[in-house]
Amino acid sequence: MLEFLAGLYRTHADDLATVIDRQRELLADGTIIPQLDDVEAELTYLLLRHHRPSQVVEVGTYYGWSTTWILSALRDNGSGHLQSFDLVDHVCGTVPEELSAGRWTFHRGDLRETVEKVPADTGYLFVDADHGRRFARWYLEHLFGRIATGTPTSVHDVFHLPRARPFTEGSEVLRHLERSGTGWFTSSRAAAPRNLRALDAVRAELGITGVRGTSRNPMIFFSMP
Repeated sequence: MLEFLAGLYRTHADDLATVIDRQRELLADGTIIPQLDDVEAELTYLLLRHHRPSQVVEVGTYYGWSTTWILSALRDNGSGHLQSFDLVDHVCGTVPEELSAGRWTFHRGDLRETVEKVPADTGYLFVDADHGRRFARWYLEHLFGRIATGTPTSVHDVFHLPRARPFTEGSEVLRHLERSGTGWFTSSRAAAPRNLRALDAVRAELGITGVRGTSRNPMIFFSMP
């Protein structure tokens, strides 16, 4: 996996550097509260560039930091549409028109009431919402069950520590993946420091410096079981 991701960094280095510059400008405006750390945001962009999904589903937008990363990848791909779901609509006032026009639909409300709007042909699933075990158990059945096997998927806030905290979304997701024999990847500083060091070495080689300078990266990446 590390070799594959290093290859994506090298393939898309110029485009990624441009996006990082634009994200810095967006962050400087002060309208967005960022959630993703640098490497996990970059990996999200790179995986979207590689897989070129026609439909992306984002669960949890908050102020739109992940939304703008995803939309940047779809713009650079020249195709694809993002369907975002959240209880609050802060994101509607922060995403630049040049990113959203023609490639973004926002659904406000409880996903448990709007899950039928998740496209059957979802080609990438991004989850960063309620981190409680109850919601995780619900979406593992009702959301994951709608997504085709093999679909690239990421879940945020799993590894803030070397192990997922008990009784949390992260522990539920990891248990679900273990039962199905599904592997996962993380660049978490706490859980996989070697992975992070390896990716940081590639980034340094290419002159890639992150937008925020943060390195926790608690997200996991996997293919839908």
